[in-house]
Amino acid sequence: MADKQTIAVVGASTDRAKFGNKCVRAYAHAGWTVYPIHPKESAIEGLPVHASVGDVEDRIDRISLYLPPALTSKILPSFTSIEGAEVWFNPGAATPDVVAEARALGLDVREACSIVDIGLSPSMFR
Repeated sequence: MADKQTIAVVGASTDRAKFGNKCVRAYAHAGWTVYPIHPKESAIEGLPVHASVGDVEDRIDRISLYLPPALTSKILPSFTSIEGAEVWFNPGAATPDVVAEARALGLDVREACSIVDIGLSPSMFR
């Protein structure tokens, strides 16, 4: 692959015990360019934080969600402007209705742990 892969981690956290933080560390470890997304933080794991995916000026290949389903549902429409991005619903981030809504919006939906998808285990990042 010529270009480095990019990921926006929506629900990124400064709390190293949370999966939103483990995802940031896992993807950075795997060599991806990571964009933590959080409306109130300025840095997570030494990376600058964006308030929304729309604030990321780079191409985004993957969006990984670590939010409760009600919050996920509210922000789904903002992902339609991110062309070609896979949208990963990690365990607990969606209900069947939220996934159906994402598909109706034309999003490339994946329902699985995005950390496991890159060959790593969340337990590696304590």
